[in-house]
Amino acid sequence: MNGLLITTIVLGVLMAAFGVVMVWALLNYTDQKNNVDGKIASAVADARRAQSEEDDAKFAEREKEPYDRFTGPDDLGRVEFNYPKTWSVYIAKDGRSGGYEAYLNPVKVPPVTTSQQFALRVRVEERTYESVVRSYESRVQRGDLRSSAVTVSGYSGTRLDGKFSNDITGAMVLFKVRDKTLVVTTDAKIFQNDFDKIILKSLSFNP
Repeated sequence: MNGLLITTIVLGVLMAAFGVVMVWALLNYTDQKNNVDGKIASAVADARRAQSEEDDAKFAEREKEPYDRFTGPDDLGRVEFNYPKTWSVYIAKDGRSGGYEAYLNPVKVPPVTTSQQFALRVRVEERTYESVVRSYESRVQRGDLRSSAVTVSGYSGTRLDGKFSNDITGAMVLFKVRDKTLVVTTDAKIFQNDFDKIILKSLSFNP
């Protein structure tokens, strides 16, 4: 009897331990499965989001075409270039009272301020090319701007990339137009691709 009782107790303890192990294993399996399912769902959601963003970007690029053509005054070098048809144009100064200023931006052009970013600024300044280039030398020396040579439509000029102010980080090209200076600028890196591949590639003027 004592042997049978001991055997029964031992078997009971083993069965209880086996039950505990089985419950632990089941809970661990369920937890791991939930984690894996969650990771799969998260990966699928990320992939769908990335695909949606890629599709939106492609659609936005297609919407820019066919490009419109910008043409400035003949007596100020007749500056011309292509720009996305989704952009609007605002002429702030038409050159009749000295200087020329045009602003381009997607959808609509916001009020013109020194801190406002624009997709594109076009200016014909009533200053010599050399003096305009010199006005940025201090920023180049400080390292805020990087200066390099640029050639557009066979004409040489200066390109500046970097921080122009606390609000504006972008790119600018300067060209000599007679006794004046053509200044074309983009105020944010988001417009850099359009600036390089659309604006500058199609830019022309009478020097």
